[in-house]
Amino acid sequence: KIARQEEFQNNLSDVEDPFAKKFEVLFCGRVTVAHKNAPPALIDECIEKFNRHETANNFGGFSFSSKFRSVFQPLVSEEEQKRPIRKSFSQPGLRSFAFKKDFQEGSLRSNSFIRSFEEDAISLNLKSQLIYGHSVVQPTDIAENRTMLFTIGQSEVYLISPDTKKVAIEKSFKEISFCSQGIRHVDHFGFICRESSEDGGFHFVCYVFQCTDEALVDEIMMTLKQAFTVAAVQQTSKAQPQLCEGCPMQSLHKLCEKIEGLHPSKTKLELQKHLTTLNNQEQASVFEEVQKLRPRNEQKENELVISVLRNMYEEKQKDHVHVGEAKQVSNHSILGHVSSSAPRFRLDMLKNKAKRSLTESFESILSRVSIFVFIVFEIMSLLSSFTFLTPRACPSMCTAHCTPLVMAHVFTEDCVTVSADPGHLLTNCSVFCNFSDYESKHGQQDFDGDSPVRTRRHSWRQQIFLRVATPQKAYYCELGDPPPRSPLEPVCEDGPFGPVKEERKRTPHELRELWKKAIIQQILLLRMEKENQKLQASENNLQNRRLKLDYEEITPCLKDVTLIWEKMLSTPGRSKIKFDVEKIHSAVAQGVPRHHRGEIWKFLAEQYHLKHQFPSKQQPKDTPYKELLKQLTSQQHAILIDLGRTFPTHPYFSAQLGAGQLSLYNILKAYSLLDQEVGYCQGLSFVAGVLLLHMSEEDAFKMLKFLMFDMGLRKQYRPDMTILQIQMYQLSRLLHDYHRDLYNHLEEHEIGPSLYAAPWFLTMFASQFPLGFVSRVFDMLFLQGSEAIFKVALSLLGSHKPLILQHENLETIVDFIKSTLPNLGLVQMEKTISQVFEMDIAKQLQAYEVEYHVLQDELIDSSLNDNQRLDKLEKANSSLRKQNFDLLEELQVANGKIQNLEATVELLLTNEGKLKQSILSLEQERASLLKAVEEMQKKMGDTDGKPLLTGQEHMDGD
Repeated sequence: KIARQEEFQNNLSDVEDPFAKKFEVLFCGRVTVAHKNAPPALIDECIEKFNRHETANNFGGFSFSSKFRSVFQPLVSEEEQKRPIRKSFSQPGLRSFAFKKDFQEGSLRSNSFIRSFEEDAISLNLKSQLIYGHSVVQPTDIAENRTMLFTIGQSEVYLISPDTKKVAIEKSFKEISFCSQGIRHVDHFGFICRESSEDGGFHFVCYVFQCTDEALVDEIMMTLKQAFTVAAVQQTSKAQPQLCEGCPMQSLHKLCEKIEGLHPSKTKLELQKHLTTLNNQEQASVFEEVQKLRPRNEQKENELVISVLRNMYEEKQKDHVHVGEAKQVSNHSILGHVSSSAPRFRLDMLKNKAKRSLTESFESILSRVSIFVFIVFEIMSLLSSFTFLTPRACPSMCTAHCTPLVMAHVFTEDCVTVSADPGHLLTNCSVFCNFSDYESKHGQQDFDGDSPVRTRRHSWRQQIFLRVATPQKAYYCELGDPPPRSPLEPVCEDGPFGPVKEERKRTPHELRELWKKAIIQQILLLRMEKENQKLQASENNLQNRRLKLDYEEITPCLKDVTLIWEKMLSTPGRSKIKFDVEKIHSAVAQGVPRHHRGEIWKFLAEQYHLKHQFPSKQQPKDTPYKELLKQLTSQQHAILIDLGRTFPTHPYFSAQLGAGQLSLYNILKAYSLLDQEVGYCQGLSFVAGVLLLHMSEEDAFKMLKFLMFDMGLRKQYRPDMTILQIQMYQLSRLLHDYHRDLYNHLEEHEIGPSLYAAPWFLTMFASQFPLGFVSRVFDMLFLQGSEAIFKVALSLLGSHKPLILQHENLETIVDFIKSTLPNLGLVQMEKTISQVFEMDIAKQLQAYEVEYHVLQDELIDSSLNDNQRLDKLEKANSSLRKQNFDLLEELQVANGKIQNLEATVELLLTNEGKLKQSILSLEQERASLLKAVEEMQKKMGDTDGKPLLTGQEHMDGD
């Protein structure tokens, strides 16, 4: 099962299943049940047991028997049980239990279900549950991310975790026996499936899930029912009798399947292999037919061979007798060959199957033997590294002298047994000796009992091999002595060509030291394995980063500019330091290094926050990203549909439900939960995708939140799209002021900006233009805000104005702007980007927005009659009067505050003057005191005849 899941995970990104439907669900937990069918209240019972399980764990445990007895007690009355069961069904066609029959026998099955469950509960205990690896009630941990993508395929159901990017649960339709929706908890559903246990048997498990609302559960249940029906029909069609394996046309069909899609040279090789299975006469006829037509190339030759084989097999098929048919064949030659009765043909078919199975078994045994031999040799080499694990010498020959072929024979015929003594490796030496068939001219040499050394002897087969392999050393083989050791081969006293010495028995202290050494080596191996895993993870990250940044840069960043960026990025405490704005503008204009672009965008966001200390009024709740991922979103359908449409040609996003698509889903889902007003809008997937290509998933979400709330882009994604209409008006006014002829040309053909510019603003040019150009647009977007989008659009249309004016109808103009304009070349796009840094249209954009609102009010006024207009003016006048009164009140309050502040200021100024006068008097008093001190010191100095300190020095000394 694990291997199957790993195989699915490896192939998940490569397999594109157009029939698969995906739903986001919350995995609640699993419950072990006794039967493959369940009563109607199963899901509600499971949910209550999850709640009780959690409560019992919080309060220190619960009774196992009561838990077993009450899991599936009916929660509904008898009247409710008589009602039709809602969205609860067994698999149609895949099982022998029909839904109608299950409903009619619902009460009986419910009682027997509870009874058998209670009987099992009495016999089971906690120890058996731990042994089998499952518990009766197993709710999921609330702290973990339990949101999954419930994927319904053609024959299987998958639960994919967007958080871990892995398959959590994989169940085929054959394993699922029952699906049901909750009766009271209508937003929950579940299914029962069979799982194998460690004791060789199986048990039934119910998986329970939660959705956002009842409508989604209805859709999932309907999709499951349709998928089960289609799978049942396909299974029935596959069960129809097929052609027997002896049919000539069946062999031709297999040949065609084998060569389909192959290169002509490989196809020719496969055809030649197939021709070898024919008899000589058939091969000659095929060769003659092909040579008559003289094909010009391999492709023509292959087609001729297939055509001849088809004619040949069609003739054979006419006289062919299928397995189980007793019909006589009119052709007597065929009768003599195949026999007049079908049993003999069936016997031949069984013989062929037996031969094939024996051949396949023999090949599998050989493959396993080769692997086993390799493992044994590795073990022996490892054991030989410890001196106390040397094998004892065999009386006839040593195991180290056996060739791999001999070892393979031994391991297939006899088992290798390791003694309990770590210093003894016991093998069946007689098999080695008998198989080797030693013959020697000089016979077996005898050694003294005290001599621990034995000389190796070669069999006549080994002598032939050594003579062929090393003919210049033939005389060594003739004498039965080993050939000289290669100077490159490491010297080892107990190696394959050296004498084997008898080791003395190790003392306990020596064995203890050796074991310490072995433990230290094992620890070192584990540490090296961890380091290798870290290196592998780092390599995977680098490879993933290269895959993300797989696009061509528009403005190559020079080395000097890269150093400037690296210096700014590496500044300590950069998030609290305001850098020179002109320096940042100059660096962005000269280029941004691709491998630092994500970090530079975060740096520009930090500088924006430092420049605007007071954030905008509309700020989202500070909900952690991981907490948002644990919730369900109502926008899942729109997000899942747009995943495959976002950068479909980029390798990071092209894989269905791959790492790129799952990360993108997480970001869009989290934002839809964070910003309930916007939710999800087409175009956001491209913006999030560009961010995800340059930074991690969580950082990309933070930058998306920065663009939407701080830069104000979320206004154009609101459901009313009012801001997008204003942007289209602003773009038209820019064209009218800067490129009048182009504006008139577009107006003449009734081409509004919404026909071509709406995707530019909603996706930041990412849906149509190359990623290198889009990344430069994002550079300016983080630097200048939404104004950069207008600049890029105006520059694109203005620089390509002559080409647009050449087209004379609506279709060609729109097609040129949408298709040809994004693919004009790197030089033209770089020129467009350089023009953007020289433009300043901030004042015009503000004026055009005010103009839009004025025109909108005038349009509304023009559609009203005189009475309506008068009423509107009166209402506006009354509202203005009210605002005027409110403003007058605020003005009076402000004037009062100003008067109070002015009085306070006057008082403070008066106090300040008094303090200054007191300070002046104190300074004068201090000066007089210092003068008096100096005079007194002079008088005292004259009386004593000693020099005295001055008053200032005296005070300093004190």
